Order: sequence, then structure tokens, then C-alpha cells
Amino acid sequence: MLIWEATGERFVFNLREVSGALGDLGTLLPLTLGILAVSGHAPTPVLLGFAAFYVVTALVYRLPIPVQPMKAVAAVILTAGVPVAGVAASGVMIGAVLLLLGATGWIDRVARSVPRSVLAGLQLGLGLALGLFAARLIGHAPATGLAILGLLIGLQFAPRLPAAIIALAAAILLGWAIGDPGLGFVGDPVEGFALPAWPSAADLATSFTVLTLPQLSLTLSNAVLLTALLAGDYFGTKAEHVTPARLSVTSGLANLLLVPFGALPMCHGAGGLAAHHRFGARSGTAPLLLGLALAALALAPGRIAVDLLSAVPVAGLGALLLVAAAELALSRRLFDGKPSCLPVIAATAGVTLWIDPFWGLLAGCGAELVRVAVLRRLRPGGAGRQPE
Repeated sequence: MLIWEATGERFVFNLREVSGALGDLGTLLPLTLGILAVSGHAPTPVLLGFAAFYVVTALVYRLPIPVQPMKAVAAVILTAGVPVAGVAASGVMIGAVLLLLGATGWIDRVARSVPRSVLAGLQLGLGLALGLFAARLIGHAPATGLAILGLLIGLQFAPRLPAAIIALAAAILLGWAIGDPGLGFVGDPVEGFALPAWPSAADLATSFTVLTLPQLSLTLSNAVLLTALLAGDYFGTKAEHVTPARLSVTSGLANLLLVPFGALPMCHGAGGLAAHHRFGARSGTAPLLLGLALAALALAPGRIAVDLLSAVPVAGLGALLLVAAAELALSRRLFDGKPSCLPVIAATAGVTLWIDPFWGLLAGCGAELVRVAVLRRLRPGGAGRQPE
């Protein structure tokens, strides 16, 4: 039974929370605006969906738990072109599976069985994947990206300053000065709510095979297991209520309730948590502020929302994302592991980077079984001794 305790941190309103709220824009904006540019989704319900999920997440967890577009779904939309009805169908299917896994507690049992070395490898692999994506963003305008990255590195020596706010403002000013136009938007956005049509049988089949199955593997490993793990690392006992089961339930309900009305499939994410935390967020204030800001943008007239969001140079967002990716990859358990765990970490990270986190999880668990078997054979007494 899921009981939603009033735990977490009390809401605190200061510049560091505002800075932390902006920390995950390097993932949120490029993916969201890219989807809006090519998919036929209307900006208003998409932004309102993120806003609603962010506000509820802030109130439920009272910690900077992130909300992000589902990355595997976004990648397919951007590269293969999937109709809006098919995207909506995938969101509903994913939501139903997540709700079932969370409500039954099955996902918690899976989380408890994953070795620490595999978790370290998953974090390393996801951090490297985010870092490569950040490098591609910086590559759009290397001068802007490297300048903002240098500024962010310098701001690490002044932890009281709101680094994300300063960096975003500097990126906009620098982009304006050198003619870097920002994310941009191709074509005219769909106006109004433009609710998804009822999916056809072909849409359902495509959604299940092309969107739902790949995304579930990423969501279960990154948005559920690793997000809960990272919350515990950052906030200790104050994050005891941030469990895989609860993250699965909140993600499932958000998709079931919001995607049919035009929102994008959404989830939590370890990278987003690392970004919010790295740039100052320590309570539910950061997600609450971002949710309210997105709601205000969604309800603004005309295409004000899209124009404002696309004003930030993509290379500046890449610099923010690269700093967050480094924090995610270089976890404490990566350096605390025993030497015999290094092959397991490397195998998990490599497969995660090469394919996706689900296959990385399977590869890591297989490597861990091999590690245990080898240590038992090498030790005096053979199989009767427990490996370290």
C-alpha cells in the first residue's frame, strides 16, 4: 500500500532554488521544441502537461524530482515521424505498465536485487550519453558553448551564486551579440489544444513496438531505479519516500491522465535530478517554480511561449547539460567500488551507452554473476567462500 507522507524538505524561496529550477532546461527545451517543430503537437497542452506534472511532483515529493519528456519516444518522433495519435497511444500504454508495476510493488523488488556495481555502471553510462548529447548541442555554436562552460566552471568556486540563472542570461546576451539565434522553431506551431485523434489499429501496433517497448526499458532503469537511488544519495533520510514504486506510480498516472489531452509522454529522470541539484535546488520549490512558469507560458497568447523558450542559444543549454552529466556520471559508488567491480561497471556503462540502460542492466547483472563465480573459484576453499 502506498502512503504519501509529508516528508522531504520544506519549501524555501531563494535564488538558488530558482537557479536549480532552470538546471534541467538543457534536456527539456531541445527535446520539447524539436518535437513541437516536427510532430504536429500543439504547444499549449504540451506545456500545460509538463506544468501540471511538475507542480504535482513538487507537492508529492517536496524535493527537486524532475519531469522530462521520454527520451526514446522523443528520438523516434524526431527521426522517424510518428503521428500524434500514435504518440498518445504509447503514452497511455507506458502509463498503464508503470502504474501496475508501482501499485503492486514489483518494481521495488527489482530495485533491491540490482548490485551496487551495476548501479554505478548505469550512472556512468547515462552520464556519458548525456555528455555526448551535450557536446552535440555545444557543437552548434562552439564559441558560445565553451564560453558558457568556462563561466559555469568558474561559478563552481562561488557556490552561493545562482549559476544557472547567470549562465542562461550570459548565453542569451552572448548569442545576441555574436548572432547565435538560439533553438529556433521550424514552421508555425499548432494553435489551441488540438487533442490527439483516436489511434487506428496501425497506430497502436506501431506505438507498441517502436515507442512503448524501447521507452519502458529506459524509464524503468533511469526514471525509476536510478532516480530513487540518486535522491537517496543527495538527501538521505529525507528521500525515504522517493521509492521506485512511487516514482513509477506518479509517472504512470501523469501519462494516463495527461497524454490523452495532448501532453507528451513524460517521466522522471536521474539526469534531471542531477541537474536540478547541481545548480542549487534542495526542495520542492524548484519544480514548483518551473511548473508555474511553464503554465504561465502555456497560457500566454499567440506564440509568445515558443518564441521565449527558443531564445536561449542551444550551445548554452549544452553547457548546462554537460555540467549535470558530469555530476551524474561521477557518482560516489563509482570510486568506492572494489577493483574486482571495475569490469562490471565498464560492461554496464558500455552497453548502456551503446544500446540503452535496460540492456546495460542485463549486461551488468550477467557480468556480476561472472565476477562472483570467478572470485569463488580463485579463493581458497572454492565455492564455499563468499566473494567480496
